[in-house]
Amino acid sequence: MFYDYAKINLKAGDGGNGCVAFRREKYVPFGGPSGGDGGRGGDIILRADEGLRTLVDFRYRRHYKAERGQHGMGKNMHGKGGEDLIVRVPIGTTVRRVDGQRVLADLIRHGQEALVARGGRGGRGNARFATATHKAPKFAEKGEPGEELWVELELKLLADVGLVGFPNTGKSTIISRISAARPKIADYPFTTIQPNLGVVRLDEGTSFVVADIPGLIEGAHEGTGLGHRFLRHVERNRLLIHVVDVAGTEGRDPVEDFKVINRELERYSPALATRPQIVAANKMDQPDAADNLERLRASIGTEYEVFPVSALTGEGLQSLMYRTAALLETIPEPEPWEPEAEDVDTYEPPFTVRMVDDYYVVSGKDIERVVAMTDLDNPEALFRLQQTILKMGLEDALKAEGIKEGDTVVIGNFEFEYAEGQGATI
Repeated sequence: MFYDYAKINLKAGDGGNGCVAFRREKYVPFGGPSGGDGGRGGDIILRADEGLRTLVDFRYRRHYKAERGQHGMGKNMHGKGGEDLIVRVPIGTTVRRVDGQRVLADLIRHGQEALVARGGRGGRGNARFATATHKAPKFAEKGEPGEELWVELELKLLADVGLVGFPNTGKSTIISRISAARPKIADYPFTTIQPNLGVVRLDEGTSFVVADIPGLIEGAHEGTGLGHRFLRHVERNRLLIHVVDVAGTEGRDPVEDFKVINRELERYSPALATRPQIVAANKMDQPDAADNLERLRASIGTEYEVFPVSALTGEGLQSLMYRTAALLETIPEPEPWEPEAEDVDTYEPPFTVRMVDDYYVVSGKDIERVVAMTDLDNPEALFRLQQTILKMGLEDALKAEGIKEGDTVVIGNFEFEYAEGQGATI
């Protein structure tokens, strides 16, 4: 079974906790703090692998978690960083966040990698907090939680040429004639329900990959007849061969068929409307084919090249393939997609405050990271958090929103009770 879509959960490794320790050595009565830092959590990296063909592996495993960092130790020994988790995906896989349309990666080269979930940094040990006025801190940071997100994996076949057209126009028969591919072929619509790939070899050193895209129908751009699932594979093709049943054996008008399919391609993606395309007028061995061919040519004009072929007898296929190879030499291969550079001047506030029901919800990467890395069971660490909150201006922001003594403040996964002059208490 061919699987070209999957939804998986990725959880990067948490950072290791910092250590609270003090030197206890002979003849060193006041050795001072010696707690080491925790190690960084492992990242999750997606890597394109030419040995994979479908996303079937992700049907049976949906959750992937990288190794967390090792905790810090005494004698200023830092924890070991967690191992990165490499997740292999087929070439041609697009990665998107489930909560939006933002593309995280587009992997079209063997060995190409994308860091999708970043591991948390390790917490600092108590040795890092020693100062001239506070020489023996009894607290350390917890490790930063690693990033966690759900992503969609969408496989778009990486073929040079795509065969498109209505069902039962002869696409599968053509690919079986021009390559070693052996798709299911029968005299009824929707015989092909998954894409098939074939390699066409012409002269020495001349070859290209052809994809037999399952038949499209009117409304495919809206998902009709699994349209979205099939159309996504056309996006990778450098050249399209539009297969038309020029004999009208299904009772349809070949001229109208050609217009309908091109209209569906344009509505799905305007870029497809400009994709190089040649027309294979198939079933020339059937009655009425010659008359319909002239009508098709008159309708198309000089915009597209038309090749009369018969997939059943093989007539015209050699000329079509040699012309295809010549056109491919003039069409550049797609470049790997790169994420847009972020604007370094964009300012992101350290926090925002909003009311949700009876709670004051505080959100923001900076404040949530500070809270998550604080050991809330440690009085010294909690006092430091309160001072940090005051310095960040969170208490002033809460007062501006009308907070009162005893109200509940939610920061990340933690709830606090507001106390005047302390920002919040656990």
